[in-house]
Amino acid sequence: MNGAEILVSAMEREDVEVIFAYPGGASMPIHQALTRSKKIRTILPRHEQGGSFAAEGYARATGKPGVCMATSGPGATNLVTGIADAYMDSIPMVAVTGQVPQEMIGRGAFQETDVFGMTLPIVKHSYLVMDIHEIPRVVKEAFYIARTGRPGPVVIDVPKNIQNQMAQPVFPSELTLRGYQLPPKADPVALNEIIGLIKSARRPMIYAGGGIISSDAASELLEFAERTQIPVATTLMGIGGFPEGHPLSLKWLGMHGTVYANCAVNESDLLLALGVRFDDRVTGKVEKFAEHGTIVHVDIDFSELNKNKVVKLPVHSDVKFALGELNHLLAAGGFKRSSKDFHLFPDWQAQIRRWKERYPLGFKDTDDAILPQYVIRLLYEMTKGEAIITTGVGQHQMWAGQYYDFNTPRQFLTSAGLGAMGFGFPAALGAKVAFPDRQVIDVDGDGSFLMNVQELACAYVEGIAAKCVIINNQHLGMVVQWEDRFYNSNRGHTFLGDPQDRERIYPDYVELCRGFGVKCERVIEKKGLRPALQRMLDADECYILDVITPYTEHVLPMIPSGKTYRDVIIDERYGRFEG
Repeated sequence: MNGAEILVSAMEREDVEVIFAYPGGASMPIHQALTRSKKIRTILPRHEQGGSFAAEGYARATGKPGVCMATSGPGATNLVTGIADAYMDSIPMVAVTGQVPQEMIGRGAFQETDVFGMTLPIVKHSYLVMDIHEIPRVVKEAFYIARTGRPGPVVIDVPKNIQNQMAQPVFPSELTLRGYQLPPKADPVALNEIIGLIKSARRPMIYAGGGIISSDAASELLEFAERTQIPVATTLMGIGGFPEGHPLSLKWLGMHGTVYANCAVNESDLLLALGVRFDDRVTGKVEKFAEHGTIVHVDIDFSELNKNKVVKLPVHSDVKFALGELNHLLAAGGFKRSSKDFHLFPDWQAQIRRWKERYPLGFKDTDDAILPQYVIRLLYEMTKGEAIITTGVGQHQMWAGQYYDFNTPRQFLTSAGLGAMGFGFPAALGAKVAFPDRQVIDVDGDGSFLMNVQELACAYVEGIAAKCVIINNQHLGMVVQWEDRFYNSNRGHTFLGDPQDRERIYPDYVELCRGFGVKCERVIEKKGLRPALQRMLDADECYILDVITPYTEHVLPMIPSGKTYRDVIIDERYGRFEG
């Protein structure tokens, strides 16, 4: 077999079902080998970034490593944003890149870039294959590293001459990785200390992040919350890790999280931080975050402990294992499980109810204009909360998180840490490939959707029936919101429409989609929204809905960057925040 065939065979042995790959000179042998694969479906994105985001969508929806591939030089550099996005959000991914022949490396050859070097800060691990006999081991290691521990992206860079060389492959059945530890398990002493802290607490809170989803610990978290009767707030990455329809759910916290979640976390006397990294969009002014409470931080990544926030009890552990052991201790200690009758912490539960009643999520609906919040809420109603939702980045992303209630993991797929515009639609394609029988809907903005609009061709040619609702306000909405709040509404190049005719909807997505062979309709009047959404949901092909909304709407609540939860900006209907 040649090196390219060995690579493909090794990926087949890792149960790779699909690869999002764009060919070029330095990766042609691998594409030739893929044409002969009976197990791997090769999907051609129309831009390498679209391919990397689609691989992420597949990975986020399934928990399995997403796989993408590009040629050397610009092909490889176009993958970088997707690799960085997977790194920030701890998403398992294997990115394969073709490279110029070994003898040309370092000589500035045509389409040569040092992808190994330039991705070092944004990968979990990377390989430059210099010996054809290493390919089987490298591939097996790459997939193991990507999916175990704290998941993340791995790059495999393969020079073209290695792809063309011939060898008799030996595929390893086991791995020996020096220095790579198995997921750590919490010290029993620390777990017993947590139980003691719960028993002495009066205002406990759970702050749950993406680690709950990465470790498949949602069921353990639910049991833990129901045994302890401690309320739960998630991060944006943790959405779906705890059912938002549950009475103990406070939805999510942070800059645009619920007022009651931010209040409860910051005013708790015991904060159980599970699989989180104390991101600045959650903490605001970090030294003031939960400053009066005892903080326990459980995380699989030792480097995250005491990195952003120094805590009372750092616990280095796989959160699934830690929660499972805690549940055993709670059961043995007489903590009965209940999903509705909560008698522990009565004063604290009453305070949280008052916050929920005083500062609910809500918006002032109108009879004429279509408000973005209304679109999301109607979409939730019509899909019965069962769709997989992807998003771009911006106001629509926050509204999707606020007004669509998520009750299962891997249902809300969004670029959280990196905040990469253009993520939503290709991610929806990847998720739909993974789950062809489920509704997969990208909630996007006109600015974000346009960044990878070329993937309409991929959807059409590959027959991927993902849907998209564009919240089209003709502006970069989130930046406009900041301009309104902090720059006296001075527009710094945030209008995306036609400056010669500001009343015209530009670009015309209906015509644009028609050119790609994809169905699209525009909705301007509120009365037309429900039937249009129904037509979209009933379609058995890719379908785009261009919904025109006012650009004057702001995402609220909002905690300004670097401020505390007490500086929150809320809807004027609720007056000033009083705590």
